Amino acid sequence: MSEIRPLSPLPQVLEFLRTRRSRPAKTLRAPYPDRATVAELLEIAARTPDHGKLEPWRFIVLTQGALTRLADLAEARGTDLGIDPDKVAKARASFDTAGCIVAVVASPKPSEKIPQLEQTLSAGAVCLALVNAAQAAGWGANWLSGFAAHDQEFRAQGLGLTPEETVAGFIHLGTEGAVPPDRPRPDTAALTDWVST
Repeated sequence: MSEIRPLSPLPQVLEFLRTRRSRPAKTLRAPYPDRATVAELLEIAARTPDHGKLEPWRFIVLTQGALTRLADLAEARGTDLGIDPDKVAKARASFDTAGCIVAVVASPKPSEKIPQLEQTLSAGAVCLALVNAAQAAGWGANWLSGFAAHDQEFRAQGLGLTPEETVAGFIHLGTEGAVPPDRPRPDTAALTDWVST
């Protein structure tokens, strides 16, 4: 019987996580990760908590003409919905100025044991895992949503999603164009209760 040993600490990983900072999508530039690189990042992101091994998420990698098409659709849908023109312009620009976006699709599976909420949380975990994997690989990354992610008509027309599916996040990937300043971080002591009885 083999001896059980504790995991070895990885200080460089802890330092990366301690100092990680998303890069604003509008600052990401070419070159963008190629297909093989994105595929590797998706493999890493898929190693995420998934109660019941349901894989309640999937990926749609958006590049080139797909981004132009989605920019047009975001503008049309925003106008149809009567959304503030500034928000519509921002949604359009998020696709227009991008070079590579991964849509992480929350795709719940029927299950008597695993509630849909847990499946949705797993999709969110995939989003963060993808952002962290991309940044650890030297890419800039940002997790966005916006009204298009929540509009069923946009999801169906633009991405071919079923009515049960939603967009957990649009993960923008590219080369870092500017280093943003850090922002104030949560006071974890104020947000934490320690319970021992």
